[in-house]
Amino acid sequence: MKRLFGTDGIRAVAGTPPLDPPGVRTFGLALAEVLAGEFGHAARVVVGRDTRESGPWLLQAIADGLAARGASTIDAGVITTPGLAYATRAVPFDAGVMISASHNPYRDNGLKVFSRDGYKLPDAIEMKIEALMLDRGTAAPPEGTGRPQPDASLVSRYVASLEGVVPKGRFSGLSILLDCANGAASEIAPRVFRDLGARVATRGDAPDGRNINLDCGSLHLDGLARRVRDEGHDFGLAFDGDADRCLAVDRTGRIIDGDHILFVCGSRLKRSGALTRDAVVATIMSNFWLEKRLADLGVTLHRAQVGDKYVLDKMIAEGAALGGEQSGHVIFRERSTTGDGILTGLLLLDAALDGAEPLERVLDGIVPFPQVLINVEVKSKPDLRAHPAIGPVVAQAERDLSGRGRVVLRYSGTESLARVMVEADDDALVRGTAERIADSIRQTIG
Repeated sequence: MKRLFGTDGIRAVAGTPPLDPPGVRTFGLALAEVLAGEFGHAARVVVGRDTRESGPWLLQAIADGLAARGASTIDAGVITTPGLAYATRAVPFDAGVMISASHNPYRDNGLKVFSRDGYKLPDAIEMKIEALMLDRGTAAPPEGTGRPQPDASLVSRYVASLEGVVPKGRFSGLSILLDCANGAASEIAPRVFRDLGARVATRGDAPDGRNINLDCGSLHLDGLARRVRDEGHDFGLAFDGDADRCLAVDRTGRIIDGDHILFVCGSRLKRSGALTRDAVVATIMSNFWLEKRLADLGVTLHRAQVGDKYVLDKMIAEGAALGGEQSGHVIFRERSTTGDGILTGLLLLDAALDGAEPLERVLDGIVPFPQVLINVEVKSKPDLRAHPAIGPVVAQAERDLSGRGRVVLRYSGTESLARVMVEADDDALVRGTAERIADSIRQTIG
């Protein structure tokens, strides 16, 4: 079991362990040690950050740790997480570290580590870093010894790669409102869309170190939707703090979530013959309408556990070119090694312009299935489907829902709760089925 790394790196309140200065210097040393063992030379590591006020001192602490093992630090400056992943593999560097806590408030921060191929580190490498940090009594290196070398060209190279995704002038005549979450996309996204011909208006593009994700960005779409509708824009796009996610709104202010994006972009890839294995990957939380509508197109939806890391693992296993989450973390695997919000926005607009019917009409035809989620307090966490009393109830429910809906069962990772989610094409069927399963859990392990 990993002890510091979660599904998206190390994350904590900046200034508290393990993201206090000694802890981060120790992290840098441990990373350099692991890289030296893997490559046989002192590593070159590129480091980027979002706009949080803690980013600069975290960069220095990482550089101090890397320097203690002879590794050098290249400072990419403020850049998106996918931009950092791109820089890591394009140069290439031996590794990349992104300083960001994504959609979290400014007080939080995190360290996301990428290997030289632009993918997040395998679990085994993360555990080696943890062992050096936690088990071997490694002393924190001294402060101020690292010398990060700025390289502004890395952002420019990333911008150029994005602008090559669609033809020059592709968005001429379009009016687009971008919500940059006062984060890493604040300068990059407006530049890209303007260079491709769009008339761009912005919100959430004035970071001050503390306003990242504050009432803006992909977690707060009301302001974006209102302005798009009131000001007459054609589209609105919203990113999170490190811009690895994108959600959208249409000209009426209607929200376009990750499921919608997967459908619109997946349909376009299918029409063009570019949807490898006729497969799309989503998570267990994506609504059943997506599975049904893709099936009508001859596309199989594969489901992964929640988390972009698990989505990517499933995409690789199934040979899928497209996958993502409702949150807007969408991966176009032939173009990027991680979710990229700006790339997602580009390809969503490109697909909408290329569609056989207007995007509004496509959205009009999407009716989400009724869904019920019930949380049940439990005293233990056995395998619910294998349980002698609960399992048969679940099996019968799934037979009743066959072809019409599905059952999702999972435990909370932090609370003593079993989560029962049922969705189908009939509201009464959904509620009755969810209650029967929840009752069996309450009576047996509640």
